Amino acid sequence: MTDTAPGAAELVAAVPGLARYLQPATLLHPYAEPDADVFGSRIGGPALWPTGKPWPHCTARHPDDDYRIPRKPPEERAVPTALIPLALIRAEDAPHLPWPEGSDLLQVLWCPNDHDDIQGERYYYGPAVELHWQRAAELTPATPPPPLRSEEDYYLPQPCALRPEQVLDLPDRDELPEELSSAVAEFAERRGIEHERDLGRADGWKLGGWPSWHCTDLIPIDCGCGARMTHLLTVESGDDPGLSLGRHGELHVFVCPVDLAHPAGLDIQG
Repeated sequence: MTDTAPGAAELVAAVPGLARYLQPATLLHPYAEPDADVFGSRIGGPALWPTGKPWPHCTARHPDDDYRIPRKPPEERAVPTALIPLALIRAEDAPHLPWPEGSDLLQVLWCPNDHDDIQGERYYYGPAVELHWQRAAELTPATPPPPLRSEEDYYLPQPCALRPEQVLDLPDRDELPEELSSAVAEFAERRGIEHERDLGRADGWKLGGWPSWHCTDLIPIDCGCGARMTHLLTVESGDDPGLSLGRHGELHVFVCPVDLAHPAGLDIQG
């Protein structure tokens, strides 16, 4: 078997029909940096927020609340907890994202507790995520209240700076029509590539591009408005941020292409 997997450009040259599936993406390459620029793109680190605006809290029920306050009925066990910064992204580091007019900074916040009832009918067990498209000039350093959480700290990111890398991304074969999926499989067979499913898809912390479906096969993520959502962010377990999602897998965050204000879609693989 070959040790060198072809990149997106080589795949498109071999299977031209893939060209229309190419998507720009930014690999973030986080690395530990406790003193990362407060206003620069980063993972974790200090909070920024508009002066005078209340810091957001999660008011959803957390499974652990059942143990904290067992005498209350389930619908009254939700314990509001402050969200924490997961990622801060400057527009110049990911210009291909669907930036709303006037915004130049994306702040990703999450609740560092597990949730099991925030995705409606579809099963999900993991942190809740909020997306805030903002203007850097309107933000100042903030000190949010400490979050209420369980004893586990695998949802608390270690501060990291980023080395953004712009790439072109292709989807897993699950996202392709049958004829293109078969063409990719034939190309992989000719090249002696054993795992052809994710050829051309970039792995790691990633903005834009395509998600991986390595555990569940394709699960279409639809917004409450009915629109098919698009991949915004992949959050990986391990390495310098020190997170662990699912069985040490990865979290995918999706956005509605009709209205970015709609709640984010979430999926965990692994």
